[in-house]
Amino acid sequence: MICAGRVTLNGRTRRDPETPVHLNEDRILIDGRPVDAQARVYLMLNKPRGVVTTASDEKGRETVYAYVGEGLPWVAPVGRLDKASEGLLLLSNDSEWSARILAPAKHLDKTYHVQVGTVADTALLDSMRKGIQTDDGDFLRAKSARILRGGQRNTWLEVVLDEGKNRHIRRLLGQLGVEVLRLVRVAIGPLALGDLPKGSLRPLTAAEKQALDRAVER
Repeated sequence: MICAGRVTLNGRTRRDPETPVHLNEDRILIDGRPVDAQARVYLMLNKPRGVVTTASDEKGRETVYAYVGEGLPWVAPVGRLDKASEGLLLLSNDSEWSARILAPAKHLDKTYHVQVGTVADTALLDSMRKGIQTDDGDFLRAKSARILRGGQRNTWLEVVLDEGKNRHIRRLLGQLGVEVLRLVRVAIGPLALGDLPKGSLRPLTAAEKQALDRAVER
């Protein structure tokens, strides 16, 4: 739109997209109409298993945008959950806020409930906390790991990460010879998934947003 001459800055047409502006001082018009700042949106989704975290998929698979609905501005996922994983996913149109949530230096805890295809013991938990070096050079570890409940063939674990490498938990457990049956993200920092139904979307409350902001400002 800028290159096409549809945008004016303080009454003058500007065709250079790199032209700096002061949002609180300059007047920007598109096709003669003023531009207003878009309201910031902060959402949480309980992502179902089998849904991909992309805007579109070349294989025709269902994406998280099937659950966003109409009447909202464009939002982007804050991080990812792989297709087989489920649970808490944030979406926002505030890219600076999203970058703070994802910043590796913040070490924001992410909590997962993981069903594994083995009877877990303290040796497995110790190995997860100690970490492993992968063949491609990544060091994968869990900040904490504990047993939630167990059965005769499988176990539910609670795993906390303070970093987020690609398929982190699946790769870590795979290197330890353990199959992941289900993986559900239940919290990001102080924000808990709670009882939000699977496939449902809702805005963060003001208190939830403030708690996340405090967590990344530490």
